[in-house]
Amino acid sequence: MRRTLALAAAVSALAAAPALAAPKDEVARIIGSAAFKTAVATLDKDYDRTVADLITLTEIPAPPFKEAERGKAYRAMLEAHGLTEVEVDPEGNVMGLRRGTKGGPVVVVSAHLDTVFPEGTDVKVRREGTRLHAPGVADDTHNLAVLLAWIRALDAAKIRTRSDILFVGTVGEEGAGDLRGVRYFFGKGKYKDRTRAFFSVDGLDPGGITHIGVGSKRYRVTFSGPGGHSYGAFGIVNPMAAMAKATADLYAIQPPTHPKVTYSASVTGGGTSVNAIPSKVFTEYDMRSADAAELAKLDARFKEIMAEAVAHENASRSTRVGAVKVEIEPIGDRPAGQTPKDAPIVAYTAAAIQALGYVPTYEASSTDANAPMAAGVPAITIGGGGKGGRAHSLDEWVDMEKAGGVKGMSVGLAAILAMAGVD
Repeated sequence: MRRTLALAAAVSALAAAPALAAPKDEVARIIGSAAFKTAVATLDKDYDRTVADLITLTEIPAPPFKEAERGKAYRAMLEAHGLTEVEVDPEGNVMGLRRGTKGGPVVVVSAHLDTVFPEGTDVKVRREGTRLHAPGVADDTHNLAVLLAWIRALDAAKIRTRSDILFVGTVGEEGAGDLRGVRYFFGKGKYKDRTRAFFSVDGLDPGGITHIGVGSKRYRVTFSGPGGHSYGAFGIVNPMAAMAKATADLYAIQPPTHPKVTYSASVTGGGTSVNAIPSKVFTEYDMRSADAAELAKLDARFKEIMAEAVAHENASRSTRVGAVKVEIEPIGDRPAGQTPKDAPIVAYTAAAIQALGYVPTYEASSTDANAPMAAGVPAITIGGGGKGGRAHSLDEWVDMEKAGGVKGMSVGLAAILAMAGVD
């Protein structure tokens, strides 16, 4: 029911919006306006402040599931930028509203608060010319600062959009966070049925449009048995043998390439000694596809394979002191989805990319945009501009060279304005 309501709201909002006859013409009108030029000039004039915001936020640790301190600081920043209804929702997402002239369904612009780095990681920023080095400085702290720069630019240029714009710092985008922030937003949040379009700002490339959300199913599978001495109890069932067969049988599957479907046995462990039949072993598995139906098909077959491997082991060796059992524990479940290339949010963004001198590329990935895509809400992920490298490593960096940074930020701002509507 929720997906139906969300989709209906989005369709209704789009129907009420101006006709999308010529995205390039609309974007050209916006970019050519005096107000947009003032906004870009503000991005340039305030660039040192954007850099300062980035450093401030980067140096507030935001390890997985512990983003609260950074969220507290970001809430204060949103309040200082004059947004209304600034709040932290029960999951930890931080958000504030910039009112439009028409109200109604909102355009959401988000970046994620969390990083992949564990508690205790040194996040002090080191400067080398225009480069900033620190864990998490590019992914995605840079874009939290970009959102603030966009708000200042809109205010300085006195731009009033038709739609309200909700600026959000989400939690739980990375790894085991499993998109928990944005999934709460579209599952239980106050705006779940009031969102007409969703921009996730994640990454740097101003030419990239992620319009395909790669879904994933992740499990920790534990195989257990009676265990025993490797010599004295030889001949009894061994959970390691069941796990090995299960993994080998999974890798015998020939998945489709269109749509792309993948699987991986990624982490394994267990046992106590080289001379003991283990009583417990585990493997973690990852399966992915942008096609929800294909992913569901692989998921079902995966569970059959686990059960078949256990049955095979129990039939192949003695169960006189106990049988092998299997426990499948979900550790990740990211929904798949897609926003068509001809959807207004994609068309406007591509037009903005081209108008500002870049070449649009259409991509598939797993980001916060997955959740709204799966809910039927038009959504994409875009880059906030600039250059960087070594993401998810201790020597992660972002280049805050001014000219390229301002130009890159201008792309996202133009796309958001086109989607939100400007008279």
